Order: sequence, then structure tokens, then C-alpha cells
Amino acid sequence: MKITVDIDCTPQEARTFLGLPEVEKMQEAVMKELQAKMLENIANLDPENMMKTWLPAGIQGFEQMQKMFWSQFNKGENEGK
Repeated sequence: MKITVDIDCTPQEARTFLGLPEVEKMQEAVMKELQAKMLENIANLDPENMMKTWLPAGIQGFEQMQKMFWSQFNKGENEGK
């Protein structure tokens, strides 16, 4: 036996019928706060700050990273011989 029930109502009507709380105002407040935080973080993403974060010692940090990669490649090359 199979029974199908179709209910045609709006989300607001369903929440009221099921006794669920009204969360629209809370969601709006949370979204405003989230938007403010995201805009603040985007403002902090200027290229100079990003480079300082990623390469603390500037070019010297990049050179050290490059040397590390080359040493790993050379190890694999020497092991193959």
C-alpha cells in the first residue's frame, strides 16, 4: 500500500503549522554581520600584505623555498643512479 499526500503551503504557513520559531530577523542579523566580516577581510587582502604573509623575509624567503625544492629534486635524481 502506498499513500501520497501533497501539501500546498508557503514556508511561513508550514512553520506556523508545525510551531517552528520565526528566524527571519535572526538570519538577517547574522547575514549583516557575516557581510561586514567578509568586507573587512577583503579590505585586508591588498597585495603588499599578502606578500608579507606568504614570504615573511621577502625575496630571501622565496630563494630558500626554491633551494629546498631543488634539493628535493636532486635527491630523487641521485637515488635513481
